[in-house]
Amino acid sequence: MTLTVYNTLTRKKEPFETIEDGKVRMYCCGITVYDYCHLGHARTCMVWDVVRRYLQWRGYDVTYIQNFTDIDDKILNRARKEGISMESVSERFIEAYFEDMERLHVKQADAYPRATHTLNGIQRLVSQLQQKGYAYQSNGDVYYSVRHFQDYGKLSGRKLEDLQAGASGRVAVEDPEESKKKDPADFAVWKSAKPGEPSWESPWGKGRPGWHIECSAMVLERLGETIDIHVGGSDLIFPHHENEIAQSEAATGEPLARYWMHNGMVKVDGEKMSKSLGNFTTIRDLLATVEPMAMRLFILQAHYRKPVDFTDEALEAATNGWHTLKEGLLFGYQYGSQLGFSVAKSSPTLKQRFQEVVDDDFNFAGGLAVLFEIAKELRKEGNILVHQGKTETSPQVLGEKWQTLVELAQVLGLEANPNEVKEESTNGLSDADIEYLIEQRKTARKNKNYAESDRIRDELKDQGIILVDQPGGITTWHRS
Repeated sequence: MTLTVYNTLTRKKEPFETIEDGKVRMYCCGITVYDYCHLGHARTCMVWDVVRRYLQWRGYDVTYIQNFTDIDDKILNRARKEGISMESVSERFIEAYFEDMERLHVKQADAYPRATHTLNGIQRLVSQLQQKGYAYQSNGDVYYSVRHFQDYGKLSGRKLEDLQAGASGRVAVEDPEESKKKDPADFAVWKSAKPGEPSWESPWGKGRPGWHIECSAMVLERLGETIDIHVGGSDLIFPHHENEIAQSEAATGEPLARYWMHNGMVKVDGEKMSKSLGNFTTIRDLLATVEPMAMRLFILQAHYRKPVDFTDEALEAATNGWHTLKEGLLFGYQYGSQLGFSVAKSSPTLKQRFQEVVDDDFNFAGGLAVLFEIAKELRKEGNILVHQGKTETSPQVLGEKWQTLVELAQVLGLEANPNEVKEESTNGLSDADIEYLIEQRKTARKNKNYAESDRIRDELKDQGIILVDQPGGITTWHRS
C-alpha cells in the first residue's frame, strides 16, 4: 500500500517519498500569540496532530516543529492597550495554548521555536538575501524584491503582473510605508524601529523582523534547507507561504519543502468566523459545553482540505457519535474480566482496511467508518451479554476487535477514560470483589452448602449483580 498526499504546490496527489528513508521532517506554521486560540486554530492543530500520529503509526520517525509568532503588530497593540510588555502578552497566551491543546489531546511538538529566540538566524538570512541581490535596504527597512525570484507565485498560482496591478492603486494612499518599496509587491523582511516598540540591533539599525522571514529562519535552523512536509491553514498559502518559498529558496538554492499541505477553513453557521460578526468562539468557551473528544471527532469527520461548518446540529451529531465510540472503547474495561480476556492482539485485517482508506491523502473520515463499525458491534455484544449472560461472538474475537479499536482510536487521538467504568464500579462491588464472591459460591456448591450458595447469590443480587449459571459449572455475571 502506498501513502498518497495532495501537494498544494503541484495541485495533485503524489506518492509520499521522504528525503531520508523512514524519517519525516515536518513544520507547521503555528499561532500568533495575542489572544486565546479559536476554532480555526483548533482545526489546524488537531488535523496536523493526527497526520503526525498516522505517520508515526505507519512506522515513520517524525520530527515535528511548530513555531510561535511572538513579534507581531497584534501582540504590540494588545500590550499597549493593557499597559504591559509584549513578552507578558506572549507568555500568557502561550501558556493558554498549551492548556487548550492538552484538553484536545493534541500531542506537543518536538520543539516550539519563537521568533524572538531566532533573531540571529533571521538576520543571517536577511544578509544572505541582500548579498545575493534579492533584498534591498530603504530608509531603515529591508525589502524582498519579488521581481528577482522567477518562480514567485508557484504555490498560490498568482501572477506577479496581477499582484502589481492590484497593488498600484494603494501605494502611498493607505500606507506611507509603501513608498519605500521599489515594487508594490515587495515585502519587508526587516522593519526599522518605531517609537515605543521593542527592537533589536542589526546591520540595518534597530528594528524587528517581518513575519514571513521568521518562519524561513526557524525552518532552516531546526530542520535544514529542505524538509519533507510544510503545513498550515489554507489562508497562509498567500502571501505567507509564497513568501517563505521566495526567501528560503533564493537563499539556499534548494526547494523549501517536498510537500505543501493545507487544511480548509472554518465557518460558523455558514458564515466566516470573525469578531465583527459576533460568531468568534474560543476553544475554551466551546469546551465549556462540548466534550473535547466530540470536538475532535467533529473535525475528523470532514476531509482536512475541505471547509468545515460549525453548527449546533453538527456538534450534537459529533457528540452522539463520540458516545458510540466511547462505549466501544470502554467495552474491554467493562466486560473484559467477565469474558476472560485481558491482553489480546489487534486484528491485521481491520488495521489493513483502516490503512487502505487513510493512505488516500489522509482520509480520516473514511478511517472513522472502520472504527464505528467495530464500536457498534462491541456495543451490541455488550447489550447481549447484559441481557443473556453471554455473547454471540467468542471472547477471543471480541478481545481482538476491542484492542484494534483502542489502537486505531489512539492514532486519531480519540481516547476514553477507563475511570468512567471504574467510577461505576465503586458505587457497589468492584469486578474483583464479584469474582471473589463467585468463587466462594462455587466452593459452597461443591461442598453441597446450598444455603451459603443462595446467600451469596442473593447478596450479589441486592448489589445489582445478576449471576447466570452456564453448563459445565461456568458462572457469568452482569450488572442489572
